[in-house]
Amino acid sequence: MQSRSPIRKCVGCGARRDKIELLRIVNNKSEILVDPGGRTPGRGAYICPNMDCLDKAVANNSLKKALRAEISDEIYQKISEEINHG
Repeated sequence: MQSRSPIRKCVGCGARRDKIELLRIVNNKSEILVDPGGRTPGRGAYICPNMDCLDKAVANNSLKKALRAEISDEIYQKISEEINHG
């Protein structure tokens, strides 16, 4: 029997995908981090690794709502770099 990773929902487009297909962003109470390995402790949110989903998340403030924290432009820039280079 093949095991599958858990299903998570993208905060940008709302699509449900395997956790390993998505990029995790985490609020670990001291800072907001991009967590490509998915192991950093804290409140996590998932986003599809493409700029369209990031743009939707920014426009709807859905990443801010999911992490229950303010998201700076610097954090959005780090996420964008991870999507483009990851």
